[in-house]
Amino acid sequence: MRKIIIVVCVLLGWTSGLLASSVRGQAQDESRNIALVGAKIYPSPTDKPIIAGTVLVRNGKIVAVGNQRKVRIPKNTKTLDCSGLTLVAGFWNNHVHFTEPKWENADSLPASQLAQQIKEMLTRYGFTSVLDTGSFLQNTLAIRRRIESGEVTGLSIRTTGMPFVPPNGTPFYVAPIKLPELSTPEETTKQVRERIASGADAIKLFAASPVSLDRPPVVMPLPLAKAAVAAAHTLGKLVVAHPTNNAGVNVVLESGIDILAHTTPDGLEPWSDELVKKLRSAGVALAPTLKLWTWELERKGASSAVTERFINTAVGQLRAYSQAGGKILFGTDVGYMSDYDPTDEYLLMAKAGMDFRQILAALTTAPAKRFGVSERTGRIAKGMDADLVLLGDDPANNVKAFSNVRFTFRQGKVIYDSKTP
Repeated sequence: MRKIIIVVCVLLGWTSGLLASSVRGQAQDESRNIALVGAKIYPSPTDKPIIAGTVLVRNGKIVAVGNQRKVRIPKNTKTLDCSGLTLVAGFWNNHVHFTEPKWENADSLPASQLAQQIKEMLTRYGFTSVLDTGSFLQNTLAIRRRIESGEVTGLSIRTTGMPFVPPNGTPFYVAPIKLPELSTPEETTKQVRERIASGADAIKLFAASPVSLDRPPVVMPLPLAKAAVAAAHTLGKLVVAHPTNNAGVNVVLESGIDILAHTTPDGLEPWSDELVKKLRSAGVALAPTLKLWTWELERKGASSAVTERFINTAVGQLRAYSQAGGKILFGTDVGYMSDYDPTDEYLLMAKAGMDFRQILAALTTAPAKRFGVSERTGRIAKGMDADLVLLGDDPANNVKAFSNVRFTFRQGKVIYDSKTP
């Protein structure tokens, strides 16, 4: 393990006249301490903010949080003056892909190149945890190993590996790749078990697969979906589904799938009150990926009228589910989508009626709870991992502030600093 490098730098040009020390350690150091002082802190989406607060971090854990007048900072603790800034828990992106050509041969890419790619796609936007919902499993596991070893600066990665599809159900847009098909319940159980044994953290299914622009999606046979869910749940793993349309949503409901990877605006059908009620009763979480639809249609040359109808359908589906109390997980489909900036996603979620606290929950507490790690991440509280995001503005005033990231910390280490190229 390399020795930690502590770089003290002067940060200029911040609205508040920020002058601070910045820790840029690349490897763990058991003696590391840092205090973030003066920020407006949102400990969780439901707690009242702490004005001019302090968060004290030791060995990657939060050891104190409160008003800066009440939190004592030990001697020899590095401090970061956060006056005028906003501090929230680290963000989750629950729909990403490591499938672009630049991720190939991740086990041998230069560490600096890999770290830069991770920063450009994810950590610069505050993401400290991601769910990869479709990539070459061993390649993505190689990225994770290099991060966890301390060789590469990065974030927490969970992955499904390649999605499973119905017979003859590979989506047209991944050609020439052919995705693994499910055939019988017995074979499905075997494939799911093997995937998890190989290192997958969850399983992804195409509940309905768009195989052609000219034909209806191929729907996953329910016995296969049920077998996949049963095998994954037995091993304590979640199942994610690409639904495509309402037929795919019905497969999700009837099989016990945990997470919808998208809204379903393809048929321009709103989600009925009955469907919303069923989804909520089943405890299904939704990653809306609203910006994806605009991005896809615009690059295919769709008219503004078609794009508007399409996105309004997706926004309406999110609005219906969110207002009904359904669980929302933030997700964007970056890695498939080459525009990494999540700002439009925040704006579309706000258009769907979600306030900044609901969006913050989708970024933090909701995914942490869904993945069973809410006792150590997702909130700013004593004993939690120091997964933190320092924002230049307050998202209570404008949700675009969620994208104005100054620092991203994972377990107390700086994994993104806006002043570093």
